[in-house]
Amino acid sequence: MKAIKTLVLLSLVCVGTLVAGCASGGRPDNAPMPDDGEDGMPIGNRNRKVRPGISVLLDDSIKLIAGKRVAFVTNQTGVDEKGRRSIDLLATDPRAVRAGVKLVRLFAPEHGATGTADRPNLSDEKDPKTGLTIHSLYQSRTIAPPDSLLTDVDVLVVDLQDIGTRTWTYVGVMLYAMQAGAKRGIPVLVLDRPNPITGARAEGALLDSALANADVPTSGNSTNGFALYPMPLRHGLTMGEMARLFQAQFKLGTRLTVVPMRNWRRGMWFDETSLPWVRPSPNMPNITSALLYPALVPFESSNVSVGRGTDEPFQRFGAAWLRADSVTRMLEDLSLTGVKFKAERFTPNKPGDGKFAGQSIPGVRIEVTDRERVQPARVGAAILWALSRVHKDSLKISPSGFDQRLGSTRVREALLGGADPDAVMDRQLPAVIAFEKDARRFYLYR
Repeated sequence: MKAIKTLVLLSLVCVGTLVAGCASGGRPDNAPMPDDGEDGMPIGNRNRKVRPGISVLLDDSIKLIAGKRVAFVTNQTGVDEKGRRSIDLLATDPRAVRAGVKLVRLFAPEHGATGTADRPNLSDEKDPKTGLTIHSLYQSRTIAPPDSLLTDVDVLVVDLQDIGTRTWTYVGVMLYAMQAGAKRGIPVLVLDRPNPITGARAEGALLDSALANADVPTSGNSTNGFALYPMPLRHGLTMGEMARLFQAQFKLGTRLTVVPMRNWRRGMWFDETSLPWVRPSPNMPNITSALLYPALVPFESSNVSVGRGTDEPFQRFGAAWLRADSVTRMLEDLSLTGVKFKAERFTPNKPGDGKFAGQSIPGVRIEVTDRERVQPARVGAAILWALSRVHKDSLKISPSGFDQRLGSTRVREALLGGADPDAVMDRQLPAVIAFEKDARRFYLYR
């Protein structure tokens, strides 16, 4: 009965259908047409590949940056459907060259331009092909593009891959770029990309407004680049849709244009797009890790390993003190939909978080059996509940960081206090449904 109930509740927060225009006005390229099939995909498009925003920009929207000096915020995820770097396309593609596009500045978010750095205080780099300096926007935390580097810029362009979870710092980089653009009167273009874990559902606790901080980072401001806005842990939006939401909800004066994808639909998983998977970060090797990331990301602020330093980060958790068999039994008894749990041992090899480096530790592997039914936020709540029941004295949590990721101090305290995790997450549903209903006005795709 619990599995049936959970599936019904999940269906309540599945994304509905709505047509929305892009921020610059007009109809998105792939808004529904009269010849749409029952699955929502235009009959003539079923076998057509998804084209990301960079390709659409070059195909038919190059006028947006024609003759402009461009500052480009991107990293290794900025590629077209053939795997060609967006940087190279803006610098040397004949369409960009004919339009007089001049790439003058490059910025990179957390993990650097190649996405391989797993540490703070990243240095500037030099792009080997264009010769331009790639200015780091990640020091002790995510920062905004500095005013001093925007004085000769006509337009800011953002091309970054999100993974569908509220805690992703690339979203913070995009917001800070929008704020910098508003401050200096520089237009901002966001080149859209898929939500890898679909835009078909939202779930998890909304970030408490008391924990949210969207202010541009300064020496006196503790904003962190990921606890930005009261949205669910799994938000169900694309980067372009979030840009539109931020523009409206924060009343930004940004001259924003979102260049939408072509042929993407909300129910698509990334491996259904035919786009190349480029690791968004060192610990995001595949879509399964992206799907389970919302379950385990709060435990970054704990003494529990989330599998960093293994070949399957965010698909397992463990600790030297963990009684894996007991925790596994408790989790299996909950009969969570779409997942199974198996006790195992694993060894974190040079993990970026430093947890249990080189030690063989007991752990629990999360096995996805049906990705359409998995509710990762509910899985994470169950894990916190089980760990606190079995290891009340051994489990150590940093409340501030944990709550900023989980989204709610009240939810954390309830789970640590032994409240039924299913009931705790059920209580989040009205807020999730309200968010989703409001967010539909920012949709670019059906």
